[in-house]
Amino acid sequence: MESDFLIIGSGIAGLSCALKCAELGSVVVVTKKRDIDTATNLAQGGVAVVLEEGDSVESHVGDTLSSGAGLCDEAIVRMVVENGPDRIAELVEMGVGFVKDEKSSSGYSLGKEGGHSHRRVVHAYDLTGREIERALLDNVRKHSRIELVEEQIAVDLLMVDGTLPGWTAGGGQRCVGAYVMAEENIVACRAKVTILCSGGVGKVYLYTSNPDIATGDGMAMAFRAGAELSNMEFVQFHPTCLHHSQEKNFLISEAVRGEGGILKDADAIPFMEKYDKRKDLATRDTVARAIDKELKESGADCVYLDITHRSKAFLKERFPTIYNRCLSRGIDISQEPIPVVPAAHYMCGGVKTDSNGCTSLPGLIALGETASTGLHGGNRLASNSLLEAVVFADNAARFCKKWWLEIKKSETPDVDEWHSGDAMDLQEEILINHNWDAIRRVMWNYVGIVRSVKRLDLAKVRMEAIFKEIDQHYHDYHITPNMVELRNIALISLIIIQSAQKRKESRGLHYLVDYPQMNKEIEQTVFKRKKGGRKWEIEMVKREQ
Repeated sequence: MESDFLIIGSGIAGLSCALKCAELGSVVVVTKKRDIDTATNLAQGGVAVVLEEGDSVESHVGDTLSSGAGLCDEAIVRMVVENGPDRIAELVEMGVGFVKDEKSSSGYSLGKEGGHSHRRVVHAYDLTGREIERALLDNVRKHSRIELVEEQIAVDLLMVDGTLPGWTAGGGQRCVGAYVMAEENIVACRAKVTILCSGGVGKVYLYTSNPDIATGDGMAMAFRAGAELSNMEFVQFHPTCLHHSQEKNFLISEAVRGEGGILKDADAIPFMEKYDKRKDLATRDTVARAIDKELKESGADCVYLDITHRSKAFLKERFPTIYNRCLSRGIDISQEPIPVVPAAHYMCGGVKTDSNGCTSLPGLIALGETASTGLHGGNRLASNSLLEAVVFADNAARFCKKWWLEIKKSETPDVDEWHSGDAMDLQEEILINHNWDAIRRVMWNYVGIVRSVKRLDLAKVRMEAIFKEIDQHYHDYHITPNMVELRNIALISLIIIQSAQKRKESRGLHYLVDYPQMNKEIEQTVFKRKKGGRKWEIEMVKREQ
């Protein structure tokens, strides 16, 4: 398979970029499940953007910087916020049906979420991600230059010697595509430019709001190829996932608190005022830690989100998905509070990129949750992720357009076919299932919302043993999609642990009980592969001003 652009992932970042890159050349979009199985499709809240009178770019920038705990790149934050209105206009032009409000100066119904000082979240009720995904897929399917390939998983990136016009970084090798598993065959998919949009790492944890695809594939592949990763200790836990025996990852949107929802303990007593003056509209890291503390002190299984003071008519209109899903589980949210618990939700770190999404490897771009762009810092502000995805997808396409004549002339050399050597068939899937479960429990119990030096040390010892065993399986047996994912979550888990060990402070989403204060020095964690080997090193790098 060969194309000008190979895009791995079919969420908002991948599809947005595909539509724009298709103006330059042929595009292949590879997704390991169905085209709609993405984190975008599950996003309930919306897109944070400055549209309303009384709001301002400065206010949105300020809220983002405050949430990011000193680690945001202010120039990136400002660029993203300033480009927001144009990207929303594009989505509307492509058919996204955001909810309108004639009484609003913007013409849109705008929600307010934790950490925001104004109403600025455009939404499609609580189905925003699904509506965006629908519109983008409709446009992609109709485009003659885009091929959408489902149920094929990328295994590793294709690397050759050389560099590429436009990229300032490069250690002597560039990316020319990826090995992709189609059923039992692994084929080399060559491309001039490869774009990773494969989502986050939620399945590293036992409890997550993420879809099953979130196994850190893009980050793991990029790292094995030599790309830098940064700030991997900053895992955002969403404060409110539905606590029910028949649900594993149903999110209760932050917009519920934005519309007046109050967090209460088992005795129906509100508790957020003990932790933050913003109460229930505090940022996610604060709310998640507050809930975690309440649960540990009380021994309860969950806390409760109460929005019964709003009318049934309002709740059914504003939150149709949440209302009906809860009702199907016997919970009438207009009459009783919603049982909720925190769950792993979003990776604020990722593959380190510049303002165009370019990584440290020529030919490789990373977008969306896969990337660490400098926008989120130590804690993502609610509804900034979809905004980041469309803004950086546009930047990446503009970058490719600027350099396209030179990029297109570059040779895409032949690459080796995939060789399995003396690998055997894996007869017992229990080898995968056992380690999958072990990783997720170690990460949840030792590397969760609140961390300690002792727990991180124990986690590292256990994960190194698991990682070594999985690495041996990978080389001994013919690989399967499950083994590819297991290999990726093992690598990403170990990197998260080591990143958390390196940061001897509490900042944003990383709370270390042994070091409860923030350091005066603001540094980022950066992971790099050592040249010519399979080992890596991590360093603390002072944040660029």
